[in-house]
Amino acid sequence: MAENVTVGWQVPADVTDWQLTVESRARRVRADLAALPPVPAAEVARKAAEVSLEIVDSELKNATGRWWRSGASWWSGWHIERAWRALHEAEIYLAAADPDLMARLPGLRARVALYLNEADPRRQAMDAPDPDQAVVVDAMRAAFDASDDAHAAARALRNKLVVISMALFILNTALGLVGIFKPGLVPMCMPPSRTAQTGVLCPTGGTSASGWDVWMVQLFGALGATISVVLLLIRRRPDLSPYVLVGYQALVKILLGSALGVVGMLALGAGLVSGIVYVGSQAALLLWGVIFGYAQQVGTRLLDNYADRLMDQVRPLPDRVTTTGTRR
Repeated sequence: MAENVTVGWQVPADVTDWQLTVESRARRVRADLAALPPVPAAEVARKAAEVSLEIVDSELKNATGRWWRSGASWWSGWHIERAWRALHEAEIYLAAADPDLMARLPGLRARVALYLNEADPRRQAMDAPDPDQAVVVDAMRAAFDASDDAHAAARALRNKLVVISMALFILNTALGLVGIFKPGLVPMCMPPSRTAQTGVLCPTGGTSASGWDVWMVQLFGALGATISVVLLLIRRRPDLSPYVLVGYQALVKILLGSALGVVGMLALGAGLVSGIVYVGSQAALLLWGVIFGYAQQVGTRLLDNYADRLMDQVRPLPDRVTTTGTRR
């Protein structure tokens, strides 16, 4: 019956990875459905799988629709998540309609083990010898729900990072503009009592406040934050989720490093670390800007840990399973 397979929607060349993955797996489900023998008791599940595949095709088309809709779709993740959930439903109904499900059981167990821990009763029932077909379907549904919920959580975190980045960008820009139009209003220069010189020492090297002092400090604060971004990229594993967070985490770090560079300079000028920090030159002053920028790592490390835990739910760690399966 394989010659009767309908291929569904054809993915064009200019698409993202998630569309290619969804389209490929939808083809597989169609081929498996076409290969099933006609069993009257399984017709309801077969029809439900076909309806879910139609939803997949529809969302793949809509995801490459009008450009003015792409922004809202990107923010809400509507097309991505609906396509994935519909694909998962099609795979579940395929399992419910398959009379030879037990032959596929090793692979299904591996997929379920990616998202359900060993203490979960649904996984335990599925791991038992000769599980009932309803037990397998229920375990698959729970595993796919966990995967879909993790992706929705990743999207929510990504949107929060975007909002935080926009707020920090506006704040840094406002501070820079204040520094240009009102030099000295945001004091970045060190008084003689804080330096090894007899005169005022400013980040731009002058002896009086300049309109570029704030920008200079922000630049070197961003440089310090960039160092922590490199470390983040080195230790981060590749993401299999359509929502990649590492770029937004890096943006937050850099913008926050710029802001903390300014805050650190204010602390130096106010003498809050008097007796501990002694600035002897412009180079030393800018070096402290780098250090203050890198100091954002103390706070954003909590964000990194949370993002790591979330992405580990999206693409589980290898040591959580004993066999290799196909991840979402």
